[in-house]
Amino acid sequence: MAEQLAGLADDRALLGRTSTAERVADILRSRIAEGYFPPGTRLSEDSIGGALGVSRNTLREAFRLLTHERLLVHELNRGVFVRVLSVEDVEDIYRTRRLVECAVVRGLGEPPYALEQLAAAVTEGQLASVEDDWKGVGTANIHFHRELVALAGSARTDELMRSVFAELRLAFHLVDDPKALHEPYLQRNRLILQALQANNPAEAEKLLAVYLDDSLERVVDAYRNRVGEDGTALD
Repeated sequence: MAEQLAGLADDRALLGRTSTAERVADILRSRIAEGYFPPGTRLSEDSIGGALGVSRNTLREAFRLLTHERLLVHELNRGVFVRVLSVEDVEDIYRTRRLVECAVVRGLGEPPYALEQLAAAVTEGQLASVEDDWKGVGTANIHFHRELVALAGSARTDELMRSVFAELRLAFHLVDDPKALHEPYLQRNRLILQALQANNPAEAEKLLAVYLDDSLERVVDAYRNRVGEDGTALD
């Protein structure tokens, strides 16, 4: 925990003089997504509030916001914890992803498409794989899908999927073998990108739908090795 708190102290400068619960929530959301606070971790109000230099009330409001986003859970008489997803949660995340991401690709309209950031995410994943950084590959994969959703040009859709992708990271953090989980999608991301570069969104949507179905199966299989159906961590 000391290392995590030191990292939060570094984030303190991001708050500036106009510190708000939303900014604190942004910092904690990013730290949870990065795995600084793994699923099941109890978050200490005193330690985190001290590291960030914010009041207890501000921190509690940030916790409330992240609980609403399903990243944290409040347990009576025990405190606030980073949420451990159930298998049903993971399945629901993928249902949402399939509905939204495929709809975005289907509704792209006439080319050309602004694919620079999507291509950058593909390159990011490839570079992380060369460094044998498989958690980094997972991050690049999330970036790829975030940029895919961003092609819709909808702030509301971006906001919705930001929360969905953050929840997905909670599942990724409990997978024992991130290489086995993420490596197959390096090439599949590239194929989706190439279909869009070729102005063929129908092919990109087809690839994406199969991709998400396969990814769901892989994540659930891997997840069951660490977590029970109800989200209870296994020994």
